[in-house]
Amino acid sequence: MRFRHPDGTTVHLAYCTNVHPAETLDGVLTQLRDHCEPVRRRLGRDRLGIGLWLARDAARTLVTDPSALRGLRTELDRRGLEVVTLNGFPYEGFGAEEVKYRVYRPDWADPERLVHTTDLARVLAQLLPDDVTEGSVSTLPLAWRTVYDDERAQAARTALTTLAERLDALHELTGRSIRVGLEPEPGCTVETTADAVAPLTAIGHDRIGICVDTCHLATSFEDPDTALDTLARAGVRVVKSQLSAALHAEHPHLPEVRNALAAFDEPRFLHQTRTRTAAGLRGTDDLGEALTGEALPDAAPWRAHFHVPLHAAPAAPLTSTLPVLRAALTRLVGGPHPLTHHLEVETYTWQALPPELRPRARAQLADGIAAELTLARDLLTDLGLKELP
Repeated sequence: MRFRHPDGTTVHLAYCTNVHPAETLDGVLTQLRDHCEPVRRRLGRDRLGIGLWLARDAARTLVTDPSALRGLRTELDRRGLEVVTLNGFPYEGFGAEEVKYRVYRPDWADPERLVHTTDLARVLAQLLPDDVTEGSVSTLPLAWRTVYDDERAQAARTALTTLAERLDALHELTGRSIRVGLEPEPGCTVETTADAVAPLTAIGHDRIGICVDTCHLATSFEDPDTALDTLARAGVRVVKSQLSAALHAEHPHLPEVRNALAAFDEPRFLHQTRTRTAAGLRGTDDLGEALTGEALPDAAPWRAHFHVPLHAAPAAPLTSTLPVLRAALTRLVGGPHPLTHHLEVETYTWQALPPELRPRARAQLADGIAAELTLARDLLTDLGLKELP
């Protein structure tokens, strides 16, 4: 979906296909047919933006087989789909029964991360629509915190500097400008936008910036205005933003609230949980850990890294952090010029919701994704952007 900003530039809105994880190119092509095109039809659009997630094997196939890449581009066009952004955070195995900490491997100290992200950039340069010259790739925020020392930090800086040089060369070769954004996430080396400033300014290259995920922003209790002001002062570019909402519990000390939270404690994904105290931010690596004993103070609200559907806040006594998303979006695209032109709805947890909330068929999932995109569209038009055909 495309929108005209009041300054005359185009803002792109997509939804991320990591909600339909596939490890191979054949699986990706099936996604387009079974999921993405039905969402487009529900929205009554001739064209729909999708943020592709390409696992390692799928990306490698597209890089090594030009005919496969041409075939994917043809299939996108045939189904009324377009791609300006890729989700490069998960490397592989995102559809596994247990993802948890695996999603952070390989990290940016591992040469495989550089190889994979370079592959994604090369693929995206060929998938961009003919009238679009800029693409974006989101990636993990360096590494999970517990395996990151000075030696690995230096290796990551070197890898990202090499990536920036490769992106420059790709621009010279193709005329397509691809940028990569580190995506701060609770528990990682770069947990907050403030944490991103030092490593990104050390790299000091315009092609490496930040992806602002509004669920992660909210989980860490970051104020959107403060966060974006900090990035602007440091000269850090917002490459893209993922529009997502976290799980919010206002009174976590109450038994009924803990019971409601327990329904979201599931085995597949990591749901980092945070609260603010007088001493600063406190947290656990997973929601189950927070609910066990006294692992996390409960005198103040909790927020959990669980991407809840944008249009459907959980039932009381829980809610979502949609107000944080609204505030962030206002700053990102509501000013005289957009801070980013790439927006991506990223609710990958539909099948991890409590059983009674999960879609029971593909049609129900398509309905839900279409409803999320409709909400995002309405937020954008309320900010003065005009939806384009």
